[in-house]
Amino acid sequence: MNPNFVESSSLYAVLKLLSDGEFHSGEELGLLLGVSRAAVWKTLKKFEPLGIDITSVKGRGYCISGGLDLLDKSKIHPSADASLSINVFTQLDSTNSFLLRQEQPERQVCLAENQTAGRGRRGRAWVSPFAQNLYLSIGWGFEGGVAALEGLSLAIGLAVVRCLQKYKVNGLQLKWPNDLLYKDKKLGGILIEMNGDPAGYCSCVVGIGLNVSMKVSDSESIEQPWINLNDILAEQGLPFIGRNQLASSLMDELVIILSNYQHSGFSAYRSEWESVAAYVDQPISLQAGNRVQFGVFRGVDSTGALRLEMNGEEHIIHGGEVSLRAAHVS
Repeated sequence: MNPNFVESSSLYAVLKLLSDGEFHSGEELGLLLGVSRAAVWKTLKKFEPLGIDITSVKGRGYCISGGLDLLDKSKIHPSADASLSINVFTQLDSTNSFLLRQEQPERQVCLAENQTAGRGRRGRAWVSPFAQNLYLSIGWGFEGGVAALEGLSLAIGLAVVRCLQKYKVNGLQLKWPNDLLYKDKKLGGILIEMNGDPAGYCSCVVGIGLNVSMKVSDSESIEQPWINLNDILAEQGLPFIGRNQLASSLMDELVIILSNYQHSGFSAYRSEWESVAAYVDQPISLQAGNRVQFGVFRGVDSTGALRLEMNGEEHIIHGGEVSLRAAHVS
């Protein structure tokens, strides 16, 4: 489906109208769509590929049960950097891929309601149902190549934690190197990709996926425990956070860290990261390919590398295709 499928047509006006969760008559929708009342239902079927369920009740009209919290570029107002170029799409292959295709992705932000080929770490697919979560990528430039990016995924995790803590959300944890957890369930993840000179200037794209209101029916392919933000807010008695407001706040925190990172490196964030780290001083397993190591997680060093104690000796584990799990000791 074309990324501008909805934005470029009267279908978007209908989607916005139905997003309030209320019933709207076939006559009203027909006027917006430029079709007869009899043709409205057939036209609304075009939303099915996006996973949008529209209810039709005779005498009342059409509605999207529960409504939709749609992204709206005019309501996304980051205060930290007015120079950011913000792109909002109904559907993309991936927000990271969009920015990586740009000649100059620096200081560009991409958000999408839905990703058809969202990616997580280690080549995994990122489940991306329509208008339920936050899929956000931001481009940034760094001198010094790969070395300048050491530990960046950990620091970006802190940006997400800081953002949610401003809304009084507590109990969040970061799992090395790129997952956001709540009560051992995955709330979000981070994927960092780069183009350019490995030893010189490089363009970096930071992608964040955050579960906001994902339904169980849309998550059957997820193979690990997960949770969404709205359930956490309800559990903690906190008010709902609109996705436009959430995106604005997250961008502010990202800009603060990205602007300072080249000069500070990860060492400036080490103690803060360890204060919210999952599994510190607990037994863990690390899997890299077919190799599994067991030890005690002792935090991270000044570059963000993992400190693993095995048989009384400390080993330093850098990033890459490594998966960390809590080890269940009998």
